[in-house]
Amino acid sequence: MRLASYNVENLFERTKAMNGPDWQAGREVLSAQAELNGLFGKETYTASDKARMQTLLDTLGLGRSDESDVAILRQNRGHLRIIRAGTSEIVASGRGDWVGWVELKTEPVNQVAVENTGRIMDLLNADVLAVIEAESRPALRRFSDQLLPQVGATPYPHIMLIDGNDDRGIDVGLLTREPFTIRSMVSHVDDRDSDGNRLFSRDCPEYEIALPSGDSLWLLVNHLKSKGFGSTNANNARRKAQATRVREVYEARRAKAEFVAIVGDLNDTPDSPPLSPLFGDGRLRDISQHPAFQPDGRPGTWKNGTKSEKLDYIILSPALWNRVSSGGVERRGVWGGLHGDLFPHLPEITREVEAASDHAAVWVELNV
Repeated sequence: MRLASYNVENLFERTKAMNGPDWQAGREVLSAQAELNGLFGKETYTASDKARMQTLLDTLGLGRSDESDVAILRQNRGHLRIIRAGTSEIVASGRGDWVGWVELKTEPVNQVAVENTGRIMDLLNADVLAVIEAESRPALRRFSDQLLPQVGATPYPHIMLIDGNDDRGIDVGLLTREPFTIRSMVSHVDDRDSDGNRLFSRDCPEYEIALPSGDSLWLLVNHLKSKGFGSTNANNARRKAQATRVREVYEARRAKAEFVAIVGDLNDTPDSPPLSPLFGDGRLRDISQHPAFQPDGRPGTWKNGTKSEKLDYIILSPALWNRVSSGGVERRGVWGGLHGDLFPHLPEITREVEAASDHAAVWVELNV
């Protein structure tokens, strides 16, 4: 059985701010939107809260209007602010005064990039494919049923994705082929941190996959907090809390089942403090450490594949580790460097915007 994990970076639609060449500007937009929606949830708005809200609204182009090129301020009931004579005044005194939020606009992903994502899936030829940053189950289904045949790939009959906590609609999902059907699923979307906030940026679903032997393979599919938006200390703390909970979920499942894997984009390197709950004791190992792994000279999985860009993982329980026959990284969907010449990529990729993803896919062959 071939298992793969792939951050597809959206299949059909991407947040508009992140669908252009200016990565830094996109980061600022996503950070501003996340911080604003957090401030909106406070019971009481202080003077400093209101001043910060106005600054963030300006960042999003919403300082004098409820709609900009990249975002929309929804005011469904009551009012956050009133605009008079070209000036904006926050009039709500807290969450109870109004109902609303800021949402980010989306636009279609480059069509060639979409097709190249399908080509990489075809090259992976995975029986079980975990996908990161997929919009929805209907989007996954359309991609499988309509796009994959266009590039000569075989559709997946079994597809599952349940919306997580990211209001941009970037979630984790699963596609499988016979005889590896999805037997059950357990969601952790409402797990809470020590402050009572939802812990996972998306979810940490546990998927039970039926094996021909009658046994089950359990997959914990993850996309941990990124480094890109918000303060470094806060991001690291949240990622470590998420990794701690993932390890707890793994240990609880491992007590009942032999075949358990943690897969996905963990947004940090294996030697980082935030991932120490997973790797610190040496008991869990990523496929890249296995003697049967086929290295290509680049230890990372994001962008140029440097050591500091190792973000994507297939972490195996001891029983699965002993069933590995081979593993590797599928990097041909990534542009690679300023001119796309750091490593081979698909011939259909002629410029960076046509890349299937910034992430290489990771795969493993398991004798199960």
